[in-house]
Amino acid sequence: MEQHSADVTQATSDVSSLAEAVADLDTAIADAKDGIASLKERIAALEASIKALDKAVADATEQRKEENEDFTELMASDSAAKELLGFAKNRLNKFYNPKLYKAPPKRELSEEDRATLAAGGTLAPTAAPGGIAGTGVTVLADVSEHNQAKPPPPPEAPGAYKKKSGESGGVIAMIDLLVKDLDKEMTVAKAEEKDAQGDYEQMMKDSAAKRADDSKSLEDKNSALADMTAALQRDTDAKTSTVKELGATMQYIQSLHNECDWLLKYFDVRKEARTSEIDALGKAKAVLSGADYSFVQTKSSKFLRK
Repeated sequence: MEQHSADVTQATSDVSSLAEAVADLDTAIADAKDGIASLKERIAALEASIKALDKAVADATEQRKEENEDFTELMASDSAAKELLGFAKNRLNKFYNPKLYKAPPKRELSEEDRATLAAGGTLAPTAAPGGIAGTGVTVLADVSEHNQAKPPPPPEAPGAYKKKSGESGGVIAMIDLLVKDLDKEMTVAKAEEKDAQGDYEQMMKDSAAKRADDSKSLEDKNSALADMTAALQRDTDAKTSTVKELGATMQYIQSLHNECDWLLKYFDVRKEARTSEIDALGKAKAVLSGADYSFVQTKSSKFLRK
């Protein structure tokens, strides 16, 4: 009976420990689920941030490409306009200011041309320059787009021809003003292009650094999520095992209680039986020690007749 009591006490202690372990596992499982949910939200936010950053970089790259194309086109147009204006100014100087006139460069002779001249031959005429008005300029900028001030209206039809240097000076001054405006526009455009390119390169640098940081953080969080998921599975499995062990222990306690109840119920009967058993063993010992065998035999005969 004392052994049963000790077993019940130990089993009850085990139940208390197991119940506490189950409660701890429940808390760990709840915390793990909350942590996993929070981590998934942060991972989703990081993924969205990286996606938005990639789109911003792509948009900025496309915009920078368009801006550079516009700049290149503007520079080509303004350069062609300046060249055309310079050609016109030189033509005016040829008539009004011969000292300022710049003759076209002499034709450079090739080895074949030199050989032809040395043999007394003549060279083929140089092809006239093409382009706008025979200037060789193929791109003409719309100067009016770059200068808000419109040129003065054309003069009335002249009378008899007279060489007027004053009027030519006004035209040349206007050409110089147009060239100056084109130079200013090109200078501003170059500065804006330089600033835009610098801003773009800095953005690319910052974006690359941020993307690297976000990618590393995303990798770490995915790794942490995997660890937390594995821990949750371990805790879930441990809880299942502990609950089974708790149930088995409680069943064991119940069986001990049932056995104790049976022992208490039949204690008197078992005590009487035990007393009779001890008495019988004592008599048997006495017979073996030389007591009257007939008494034992009589008892045995009676037992056999029964």
